[in-house]
Amino acid sequence: MAAAAATGKMFKSRIEIDPRYGRSLVTTDAVTKGEVVVDELPFAMGPKSGGIVCLGCYMPLAFGEDGDSLDRCDTCDWPLCSACLDTPVHEGECKIFAEANVRFAGNVGEDGICAQLDCITPLRVLLAKEANPERWEKEVAPMEYHDKERRANADIWHADLVNIAQYLRGPCKLAERFSEELIMQVVGILEVNAFEGRTLQGHSFRALYPITGILSHNCVPNTMRSIYPSEDYRIRLRAMVDLEPGQQLQHSYSYTLNGTAQRQEHLKAGKYFTCDCKRCKDPTELGTNFSTFKCSKCEDGWLLCRDPLDTNTEWKCTLCEFKTSNAAVQKALSVIQAEVADVQAMPMSGERLQETETLLKKYRVVLHPLHNIQISLKQNLIEMYGRVQGYEMVELPDVLLERKEEICRQVLRVLNVFEPGLSRTKATILYELHVPIVLLAKSGFIAGVLGGDKLKEKLEEAIAVLKECVDTLQHEDQQSHEGVLGLVAKQAMEQLMQSVEGLEGV
Repeated sequence: MAAAAATGKMFKSRIEIDPRYGRSLVTTDAVTKGEVVVDELPFAMGPKSGGIVCLGCYMPLAFGEDGDSLDRCDTCDWPLCSACLDTPVHEGECKIFAEANVRFAGNVGEDGICAQLDCITPLRVLLAKEANPERWEKEVAPMEYHDKERRANADIWHADLVNIAQYLRGPCKLAERFSEELIMQVVGILEVNAFEGRTLQGHSFRALYPITGILSHNCVPNTMRSIYPSEDYRIRLRAMVDLEPGQQLQHSYSYTLNGTAQRQEHLKAGKYFTCDCKRCKDPTELGTNFSTFKCSKCEDGWLLCRDPLDTNTEWKCTLCEFKTSNAAVQKALSVIQAEVADVQAMPMSGERLQETETLLKKYRVVLHPLHNIQISLKQNLIEMYGRVQGYEMVELPDVLLERKEEICRQVLRVLNVFEPGLSRTKATILYELHVPIVLLAKSGFIAGVLGGDKLKEKLEEAIAVLKECVDTLQHEDQQSHEGVLGLVAKQAMEQLMQSVEGLEGV
């Protein structure tokens, strides 16, 4: 059963008006893990708020203090690299800027943001509205944009009003085509509903997918989205796990590997709601202790908050009578986060790896081993072990290979709870995990510690790990970083399968 949209389709799903969630997507039939439930092209796309980028490929461009650069459009003078001079995506705004004689100043603020480029993506949405009014009325106009809540944040609202609405209606001479109210509606729709993605070259952009944007939020999502740059930036939404008929399709609009307090702050600031999902209401975050502190007054107790959704909540030890305020815990957390940020800002090197291990050890007596800060540091270590100078994979002794395997398994313990089923993040960790499993097995066999049967068992474990990785990444654009990793993982899996066959009878 498929419901067609102008440039998108829904499979085994439909739009439902929920009294609590508003417009949402629900399944109409049972859906198997990996099945596509939504497939659509973007209504419009453009650059994220940030520095100066090419308006065709979103590659960062270097402009001098006086705004000089060779990377400019010949027609309108706005930023465009030489490879994108004929890109269709720039044609609409190019004509407007050229006719209005609006020059690009190239100014970047102290915050690293070029405010003049903030108008590009909203303008592209407005031009798409004119080009495809039917899709606008049916899919985009009904999208939430939280006008009242956004107006309450006066500074941001006023900046958008000046830099986008008044700029387009004034200097760009579009007052007769687009009202201030419409422009601010578009700005709000993008703020609340746009998805971020990366081009095949790794450059960031944001795009509006009206059907996918209906998805409800949950901090343990049941869908995974993949954007295909090689297919005109089509998005496909897949079931992460098997779904039942009538089940709401949900995605996480916050980073799942943030703790509850950070996720809530992000959702309130950018999406204007408080999440009260099962994970958010559970002080242990579904048994992971992802936001849990070590009690400072007893040896084996853990410090948990009573109500994660209450900013004035009390924290209490699970064993002794020690209690403390949420303000005290958040203050301690901010001190730790600042120290972690300093280390994570260091260039990838052996020194950064050592400093990361030092931080892990330092806060072992303060944080639960699976606390989100510890997991973040362990993710950094997984990336560095085997890659940075002095810790290349061929040089790692068994003790450090065991260390990499250990931290991979710890991160996976959390991901299996927060991102069950298909998960890109999990797939990358699984790929990292297979390497120490294989190398430790081979070194053990050479040393005579492992026999042929045990070697085969370990290699079969690595094959199973790679298979789960491949099963997820096979759904990615094969020209993307994740898609290429999936192909590499598949080759490694096939080579290991041949090795196992060669061990028969050994």
